[in-house]
Amino acid sequence: MTVHYDSQIEMPPADMQEKAKRPVLPAILRGAANKCMNCGHRGVFEGFLKTRHACSHCGEEFHHHRADDAPPYFTITIVGHIIIPALLVVEVLWRPAIWIHMVTWLPLTVLLAVLLMRPVKGALVGLQWALYMHGFDPEAEDDLPPAPTTGEGTR
Repeated sequence: MTVHYDSQIEMPPADMQEKAKRPVLPAILRGAANKCMNCGHRGVFEGFLKTRHACSHCGEEFHHHRADDAPPYFTITIVGHIIIPALLVVEVLWRPAIWIHMVTWLPLTVLLAVLLMRPVKGALVGLQWALYMHGFDPEAEDDLPPAPTTGEGTR
């Protein structure tokens, strides 16, 4: 049995320009602080978690981000890593009644989740912007499937 490997690597054309590097950490921090990742102007969000269509200062578009389920997932992970060790320390040191645990940890868990959701989503949108993901690349094709035309796929 003979195996042949094709070792020719296609190189991009010489006239292709490299994209400007976007700083990742500042973009994440700006997004978490509800600031435009491009110019630092306030107001990425127009509602609690709804992003604006574009920055009112520099015009950078935010509407095409695809954070989806990542912000709740990361928020749950962060909150769990804060609440569970604290709960275990309190239980081991003081052994309070179960109702004290319920009155303390349930509201604290909800409060932390609500407070962290928006900064986490902003940070993820900032990461997507910095890495030219999901529409933040002006040269990329649309990554959404085309909408079906009328009459197509209906029976």
